[in-house]
Order: sequence, then structure tokens, then C-alpha cells
Amino acid sequence: MYEASDAPPPAPEPGAFPFTRGIRADMYRGRLWTMRQYAGFGTAAESNARYRYLLSQGTTGISVAFDLPTQLGYDSDAPQARGEVGKVGVAIDAVPDMETLFAEIPLEKVTVSMTINAPASIVLATYLVTARRRGIPFAELGGTVQNDVLKEYVARGTYIYPPRASMRLVTDVMAYCARDVPQWNTISISGYHIREAGSTAVEEVAFTLANAKAYLRAALDAGLRVEDVAPRISFFWNAHNDFFEEIAKFRAARTLWARIVREEFGCADPRSQMLRFHTQTGGSTLTAQEPENNVVRVALQALAAVLGGTQSLHTNAKDEALALPTAESARVALRTQQIVAYESGVADVVDPLAGSYYLEALTRELGERAAALIAEVDRQGGSIAAIESGWMQAKIADSAYRAQLAIEQRSKIVVGVNAFALEGEAQAAIPLQRIDPALEEDQVARVRRYRAERDPARVEARLEDVRRGAEGTANLMPLFIEALDAGATLGEVADVLRGAFGVYSSQEVPA
Repeated sequence: MYEASDAPPPAPEPGAFPFTRGIRADMYRGRLWTMRQYAGFGTAAESNARYRYLLSQGTTGISVAFDLPTQLGYDSDAPQARGEVGKVGVAIDAVPDMETLFAEIPLEKVTVSMTINAPASIVLATYLVTARRRGIPFAELGGTVQNDVLKEYVARGTYIYPPRASMRLVTDVMAYCARDVPQWNTISISGYHIREAGSTAVEEVAFTLANAKAYLRAALDAGLRVEDVAPRISFFWNAHNDFFEEIAKFRAARTLWARIVREEFGCADPRSQMLRFHTQTGGSTLTAQEPENNVVRVALQALAAVLGGTQSLHTNAKDEALALPTAESARVALRTQQIVAYESGVADVVDPLAGSYYLEALTRELGERAAALIAEVDRQGGSIAAIESGWMQAKIADSAYRAQLAIEQRSKIVVGVNAFALEGEAQAAIPLQRIDPALEEDQVARVRRYRAERDPARVEARLEDVRRGAEGTANLMPLFIEALDAGATLGEVADVLRGAFGVYSSQEVPA
């Protein structure tokens, strides 16, 4: 028979350590989450038009998607970029592209998130040059650069340099921004891509927090203080379909991080202990079959993120299993957030699910399992060692295999795919966003013209400064800023670092 004593102990109040129920005492009653829709495609001018459209429709923050060449540190005219320019995000080759990207957008008033990792420091420097040319003090800039390269080795593959060299770039950004760009979140440690690669919810939490510990230790090794770095760390989680598991996951992650920062790093500052996070609804849960069903999936995932206490949210569009979203589908995705915020009433209550026996028990279970897995990573020697050995990747691959097997064996139902699917009925075609191939030609011509019109001697002198800095121990951020301001391109700066640091190959990870 159930006894009251069997129930998990109640969590402390919202805004109090370990922040299980939320990082603020008033949560959304004081301020709604930031509605930050991820967007970017084609050229900077096209992406700028989409940002201004979303802002006009009520989005409250910008999230930039970069194309693959930019993510891998190549200019648009590089042989490796052929056929990929502007396809999955916007192409940024040099400062003029960044200036165009944010034309007519007040950078001192709108927070900007940039999903970029291996060349994150270079892209951030491009953004800072843009702000400086507009006369905006760096201290007024707010936003986030993802800058989480460890998960690239684990889950996405858009890495450039070896892990330990990449960690130097991360800590250089932390140190520079702590001094000169104090409102900037210098890293957004991503469980999202770990989950997209096939991990479980427990693995998403455990591996992300293990990576976060590695970043904090790297910061300490670089001579930084936890109190200077941790308050500007943010996290990026996935929201999947298991409604209560996702809410419990967010609560458990907050609890674990607060304890890690206090107990392992000895930091008593509440600002450092708070796990602030952005959420994106689950891209891998979207289906190409019956894409209208994705609207319902996204609404449930968004609600789970809000009930879980997210600070920022992106809702996927219904057509993203097929292409980048159209303006219409992006608007519906934004409206989903707005309906949750303004019509559902959930934002009027600080913690609507407080006291739920099931949720409290599930939060405790997820937290215990994630803590055990973090301890296992520690026994491997920490995240970097677990990544270099291939152990972490193997755990995720095994979970992805089991998840796919469950779908194929129909022990997990996906509506419209392995159950309740249309049989013998043609699905209605929906409009899709298409990238004009001519845009690549235009971007290639633009970057070549830019190189031809600059002062080559000045550029080479600043790139030589970067080269010497990379071979030494100087913070590279000021050198990147001056090189880009002098006319260097992103690819040229990245190439200098390739020469200094080397290039990492996945073949270096044992099978």
C-alpha cells in the first residue's frame, strides 16, 4: 500500500539551490522565455529578410544557421564548398556578409544566437567587427555563440582542429568575452545534437554535463576563475516526444549542474550554479510522411520545454523533414510558441506540475541514472578521453540502433509511419523552400571581388599576427578581430589555424 513516506521529498522552491523547479522564483510570471527561431539560408541578404520578417511577427531573438562551408571554415569559392553554399544555412565569408546579415537590425537591442562551433571564435570576431563599425560598444551586445566543439566529435562531425587545440579556442573566447563582452554567453553546451544522433534522454544529460565539466576544467587550466566563466555558460537541450520524461530531464539537468558547480568546483555563486538553457523541438522526431502531424508533435514538445523551465525556445516547422522551412511554415512554428505563451495559461503559474508524485519520482530516477553515467565518463578520464577513445560515440550509436529497431519492430509507434499510415492514398504535396543554385555563383563572385579590392599587404601582415599567436600562447580573439577588420576572410583565418594546429580526422578514433 502506498504511504506518504514513499513519495520523493519535495524539491526546494523555484529560484533556490539546486534549482530543480526553475532558476527564477517568479519564472514566466516575471518574463517569458525568448522566442528564438533558428533561421538562415542562401545569402546574407536573403537571411536578413527572413530575420526581419520573423521579428515583425513577434519573435524576440535571432538564431543564425550557417551553411556547411562556414561551419567547416571554408570560403564559398573553396573546392570543398562546391554545391553546399547557402544550402543548410547562410554563407558568411567576410565582414561585409555579416554587415548585410544584420542590416537594419539593432544589435544592441536584439540578442543573437549563432550555431557555430569549430570556427566559432572567428565568426564571433566577424560579428564584433560589425558591431564596432556601427559604433556599438561590445558591453551592450547580448547573445550566444554555441562554441561547443566537443559534441562535434561525438555527434555532428563539423570539427576542424584536434580536440585540445579546439579547447584553446573555446577558452580564448571565454577569457576575451569575460573582459570585453560581458553580456555574451561564451558557450552553449549542446545536448541537442547528442540526442539527434540517437542518444537516450539520460545520455543526453550525462554526456552534455560531462562535456560542461571538461570546459570548466579547461577554463581553470587557462587561468580563468569559475566565477568569471560559469555565469556565461548556457545549455542547449532537445525536446522529444515523451512528454513527462522531457520535463523531468530538464529538472534533473538543472539539479545535477547546480551540484556539480558547487560540490566539484567549489563555487558558491548562485549565478554560476544556475543551468540556463535554450530548447529546440526534436528535429529527428519530424516525419516526411504526413508532415502536418509535425505541428502537433512540435506543440507537445514546446509545452514540455516550457513546463520544464526553458529560458529560450525554437519550435521546428512542419516541413523540416523535407527542406528548410518556408516563411509560412516558420510563421506557424512561431505561432505555436505564442499560443502556448499567451493562450494556454501555463506561463501564469510558476511551477504548474509541482507536487506531482510521478514527475518527482521520474526526475529523481533520471538524475540518478545520469549521475551514474557521468561518473562512468569520469572513470574514462573525462569527456576528451572518452571521445578520443570512441567510447562516447559507441554508446550513442548503440542507443540509436536500439531506437531504430523499436520503430521497425513496431514496439514504438510513429503515427503516419509505422502505424495509421495512409495506404494507397497519395499524400498532398506541400510547398517547399528551394535554394536557387545561382545564389552560390553570386556568393562566389562576391568573395572573389572582395579579395581583389582589399589591401593584400595589410591582410597578410594581420594573418601573420594570427599565425604567430597560434604558435604561441596569446589570446587569439583580438588577432582575429584585427585580421578580419583588415580584410581577411573566414577561410583564410581558419587556414592559418589549420597550419598551426593541424586537422583532425575521425579515423584517429578507434572503431
